[in-house]
Amino acid sequence: MAITCRLYREGQLKETGFDPDLVSEFLKEPESLVWVDVESPSPQDIAMLGEEFGFHELALEDCLHPHQRPKIESYGSYFFLVAYGVTLRDGELVGHEVGAFVGKGYLVTVRKAPAIDLRPVVERWDIHQHLLKEGGGYLLYILLDEIVDGYFSTLDSLEDLSEEVEEHVLDSDGDPMAQNQIFRLKKQVLLFRRWVSPLRDVLDVMQRKVVNVVTPELEPYYRDVYDHVLRVTDFVDTLREILSTALDAHLTVVSNRLNEVMKRLTSWAAIILVPTLIAGIYGMNFVHMPELDWLFGYPFALGLMALSAGALYVTFKKRDWL
Repeated sequence: MAITCRLYREGQLKETGFDPDLVSEFLKEPESLVWVDVESPSPQDIAMLGEEFGFHELALEDCLHPHQRPKIESYGSYFFLVAYGVTLRDGELVGHEVGAFVGKGYLVTVRKAPAIDLRPVVERWDIHQHLLKEGGGYLLYILLDEIVDGYFSTLDSLEDLSEEVEEHVLDSDGDPMAQNQIFRLKKQVLLFRRWVSPLRDVLDVMQRKVVNVVTPELEPYYRDVYDHVLRVTDFVDTLREILSTALDAHLTVVSNRLNEVMKRLTSWAAIILVPTLIAGIYGMNFVHMPELDWLFGYPFALGLMALSAGALYVTFKKRDWL
């Protein structure tokens, strides 16, 4: 549990690390812009946010319970939204859930475990201060832009893993592990899409002037983030197609391998069948069989078996069945 507070006035950082109980006083100043960040919130932290900002109890409840769907909700003078940062650790996707309350003079972020790293966001706020006068909407833009930019790094890693799986499929000759890798990656891509795709609707609402914290000066920036999210979703769909194609290729390789095995088994079965037939005929206990009393009957039967088996073997070998 950690609470971070920053106060901006007239586009400049004025104070950090102050007591959250002072937030309601700062909000009364028209030129003030406040950021409050709560990491791994406790019920007491959420109660404090409700007292200082007057947030709706349903939005506060969403901040306590994890696994919320990315969304945006209007509560009169402020908006509440949920977004996910996504990172790849040891080949597994990790989602970092962030809840944000944004109003004209403030941004409140609530980070659930595992918490996303907001240091790059704060650095950009300090470097690019020329739009701080636009209020909480600008702080939110930087936050969303950093989150969406992180998607591309994760997707690049997933793409590398997908290419490795493709190569494995083509070189493995039907290795069962290749199928397991494909299914695992498809699951990761599906999870990524579940976290990211709803954000497209959130940003669509924000860049269509529905949210009043997005000022005219900020509209191009939100359109840019929206465009990036569209590129991400297209990228995800492409990865899904790549993995589906890899799975189809793997199944084709397995099927071809099975066909080769069946051809070999069929060939050997035919080779064994004819000598078995000859042995079965001469093994019948009939009295009147001319070859039974023939001096060369036994070598003749063996030779006929060997000749038929050899002829079938040569025939199947020429057809590449053996």
